[in-house]
Amino acid sequence: MTDLAVSAWLGTAWSTEDTVAVAREAEAAGYDGLWVADHFMGNTGTEQRSDQHLHECFTLLAGLATAVPRVRLGSLVASMTYRHPAVLANIAATLDDLSGGRLVLGVGAGWQLNEHAAYGIELGSVRERIDRFEEGLAVLHGLTRAPRTTERGAHYTVTDAPPVTTGRHIPVLIGAKGERRMLGVVARWADEWNTWSTPELFARKSAVLDEHCHRIGRDPRTIRRSTQAVLQLDGDPATAPSGVVAGSPAQIVDVIGRWREAGLDELVVPGIRGSADEARELFARFQSEIRPQLV
Repeated sequence: MTDLAVSAWLGTAWSTEDTVAVAREAEAAGYDGLWVADHFMGNTGTEQRSDQHLHECFTLLAGLATAVPRVRLGSLVASMTYRHPAVLANIAATLDDLSGGRLVLGVGAGWQLNEHAAYGIELGSVRERIDRFEEGLAVLHGLTRAPRTTERGAHYTVTDAPPVTTGRHIPVLIGAKGERRMLGVVARWADEWNTWSTPELFARKSAVLDEHCHRIGRDPRTIRRSTQAVLQLDGDPATAPSGVVAGSPAQIVDVIGRWREAGLDELVVPGIRGSADEARELFARFQSEIRPQLV
């Protein structure tokens, strides 16, 4: 069994001072990566506005690129609806250069209703989002990997555009769970794939991703796979809500073992549901009580 990477997911509602401090502590504790979400306000599940302000993803990552020198840094994940893909490609190229090649560009089709409604940003139906997302991925791929890029689609037009990088490969991670279409997008465009999951759900979706890869002639092993769930150390597994992994450290180690058996490459530990101090405690306990058992 290959070594499992473990990364920390930082909250964007914290002060920027706390974000940098927790990031430095996580790196010093031995985490392999740091992730930041791309949202502007708290999610209400509807178009109802939220008064919770969140710091902007790529500005935070730029700060982390200079403050935290060792680990991978990534967006989990950037909505294609918020920035033109050519703008996003330029942001990514600058961040990758600033970080010395440590950026993972995590992207998704977009979903949070209240942000789009509040800011007048078009979201569209699920089909429209995925159509736009695929066009955007073609633009991103071209601008970061081709000598020239021309794309003329329903959503984006790019004409004879030069590359935005100096030849360094910027990994693209796609956040996706839809089995019929989105995992096919992952198979075609992604270097990495991420989804919220349980071990059983991860195994099923990973198998579907493999099928999409085989269909287009791609080796499934070329896609790095990561997942996350809310972790409740010492919580009761019998009463834990959906999407939460609860239990003693030994029970959580068992769950992680089942993820690994299903082909997991990287576990993301979310510190996004609470304060910076609560995240500190979770990250520290994970490294001291759980990670030593992941052998």
